[in-house]
Amino acid sequence: MTRIKETSGKVTIQDVAALAGVSIKTVSRVVNREPAVREDTRERVEAAIAELDYRPNPSARSLAAQRAFVVGLLYDNPSASYIINIQEGALRTCREARYDLLIHPCHHADPGISREIELLLEHSKVDGILLTPPVADVDAVIDMLNARQTPYVKIAPGDRADIRRSVFTNDRQVCSEMTRYLASLGHQAIAFIRGHPDHKAIADRYAGYRDGLKDSGLQFDERLVQQGFNDFASGADCAATLLRQEQPPTAIFAANDDMATGVMRFAHQQNIEIPGELSVVGFDDIPIAAQAYPALTTIRQPMRKMAEKATELLLAQLRGHLPEPQIIVVDSSLQLRESTGPARTTSLELAAEN
Repeated sequence: MTRIKETSGKVTIQDVAALAGVSIKTVSRVVNREPAVREDTRERVEAAIAELDYRPNPSARSLAAQRAFVVGLLYDNPSASYIINIQEGALRTCREARYDLLIHPCHHADPGISREIELLLEHSKVDGILLTPPVADVDAVIDMLNARQTPYVKIAPGDRADIRRSVFTNDRQVCSEMTRYLASLGHQAIAFIRGHPDHKAIADRYAGYRDGLKDSGLQFDERLVQQGFNDFASGADCAATLLRQEQPPTAIFAANDDMATGVMRFAHQQNIEIPGELSVVGFDDIPIAAQAYPALTTIRQPMRKMAEKATELLLAQLRGHLPEPQIIVVDSSLQLRESTGPARTTSLELAAEN
C-alpha cells in the first residue's frame, strides 16, 4: 500500500483512495457495503480507512448514492420484549452496513395507516421498510408500497405468497412438537388459547396444536379452545373460562408468553398447583418466561435472527440484488422448564379405569 503524505486537513475519500491505490468509486462501494468488490481490495480499502480514521460525510454519501441510507421499521405489537428483540436484530445489521434505523409505531387497524406510512416515506426519505406482524398483513400498506416501488421485507407474514420479500419461522411444526410433548407427559385434555385474530401468522400455531393432537391420537375438543388477544389480561380471562369447566384441562398451551403468564396468575389465585395440577406452556420466550415462578416452558422464537435476516434481505434489494426465490425459515425451538410435568389423573380417567 502506497503511503500518502499526511495533511492537517480533514481526511477525504480521495485520501483513502490514494492510500489504498484504488479509485474513489471502489472506496465508495466498500463504504456502502456493496458486494461487487474483490475481498483483497476490500481489505486494503478498510485498512486505509482505519489508518486514516476516515469518517464518511453522511450527507455527501447520501447525495452521491441518491439514497438516505435509512431503513424504516414499522410495528404494532403489545409485547415490548418482541419489539426490542426485533429492533436489536435490525440495528445490528444496519450498523454493519452503515445504515440508520428509523422506528415507527403505528396501529394496524387504523383506516388511515396507509396514508400515515406514505407521509412517513415522503418526510423521512427512508430507503426501504421492514414490516412486522400484524402490519405485514395489511393489504393497503403493501399495495401502497408496491405503487411507490418502495423496497420492503415482511417478518413472519400470514402467508407465503411473496417469499422473495419475507422471513418466516416454523410456527406450525414447532407447535405440533410442543403439543406432542404435552401428550407424552400423559396430558389428554390439552387446551389452547389462540392469538389475536389480526395476527395471521399466529394461526399457524393453532394449526400446529391441532396437528399435534392428531399425531398423538387425541380427539380435538372445541371446548378446550379459547380466543385470546396476545395480552396478559386475555390469558387470565381464558384461563378462568377453561379452568371453571366441569372437566378442566390438565394442560394449557397459550399462543404467546404474555397470555401464558396470565394463565399462571389465575391458577395461582385459585391455588391450582403448577405443574402438579396444571401444566402451562407459551410461545416467544420473552424474558418473563424464565423469570416467572415456576419458570415457563415455552417456544423460543428467534426474533433477533429473523430481524437480521430480514434486514439483510432488504439491504440486498437496495443494492439491486434480488435473490432467487426461496423460503427463508429461521427455526423456533422448545425451551423445557418447570411449568410442565406429568398429567394429574382426572375424574373422567378414574371412572374409565373403574
